[in-house]
Amino acid sequence: MSNVKNITVKADDDGIRIDRWFKRHFPEVPFGTLQKKMRKGEIRLDGKRVKGPERVEEGQVVRVPPLGEMPEPPKREPKPRLSDKDIKEVQSWVLYKDDHVIAINKPAGLPTQGGTGQTRHLDGLLDALRFGSEHRPRLVHRLDKDTSGVLLLGRTPNAAAALANAFKTKETDKRYWALVIGCPNPRDGRIILNMSKAPIKGNERMVADPNGQHSLTDYAVVDNAGQQAAWVALKPHTGRTHQLRLHCMEMGHPIVGDGKYGGGDAFLSGAISKKLHLHSHTVRFPHPAGGRASVKAPLSPHMAESFNMLGFEVGEYEDPLLED
Repeated sequence: MSNVKNITVKADDDGIRIDRWFKRHFPEVPFGTLQKKMRKGEIRLDGKRVKGPERVEEGQVVRVPPLGEMPEPPKREPKPRLSDKDIKEVQSWVLYKDDHVIAINKPAGLPTQGGTGQTRHLDGLLDALRFGSEHRPRLVHRLDKDTSGVLLLGRTPNAAAALANAFKTKETDKRYWALVIGCPNPRDGRIILNMSKAPIKGNERMVADPNGQHSLTDYAVVDNAGQQAAWVALKPHTGRTHQLRLHCMEMGHPIVGDGKYGGGDAFLSGAISKKLHLHSHTVRFPHPAGGRASVKAPLSPHMAESFNMLGFEVGEYEDPLLED
């Protein structure tokens, strides 16, 4: 087929859905046309058929077929200016800032990027974090909507590319805190699981699958409230969708509030919040300007309240998974 283009995914686009990649680079292509060409296999990712929700990674190659005569793109309304209230709120999330990196404490309930039915998301709020820079901060990794905690942003294109590459090459060291049902035994260990996306329309859910992608997480119990619940530190070595949530469920100890994976068994009685109790507490990473940096985020309000009710002392925390 003539006029076929093969375009390599750049660092700025790492991790976004392929339909959003097309919207970003070919905004004039109607959604229906894009879906039709995906169904026919004319659009491919690294030579394989692809669907809209699948995400692209830096270095992958997107096959772009001739897109035909496109209608004139509709005139876009200018983006609404962020309110002073929005700007103040977003800037209050900042944990660390220099000329290259911004680290924020993402609130639980805020999607990292937009999607169906999502009108408020972090990607749409990033102008609040310019702090006078000509560059808009760029996302270099993601957290699930209901996961709180440390999230890094690149302040320049070069810094964003360096940070994105650090995540891709596993040079970062991430530590999550979770409140889980029951208390794992043994109290520390390694979870190794092949996993894949379940073919459930409209409900993205991962399942254990012998033919799926390899995933690996180290865990350690930090403290426990008898056999009711435990505070667990989690160190993912791979970055699969919903990896920690599936791993905890497969271990027999679903994360508190995770009804998607744990069903009714994922909730504690009484005053403990029904929200997901998963928090990105620490990220250690190679700094784009050299050396290594580390950022920690305090617990989200609902997790802090739950920890307090269960008698967990976060001020006495020592990372049980930190390697010498």
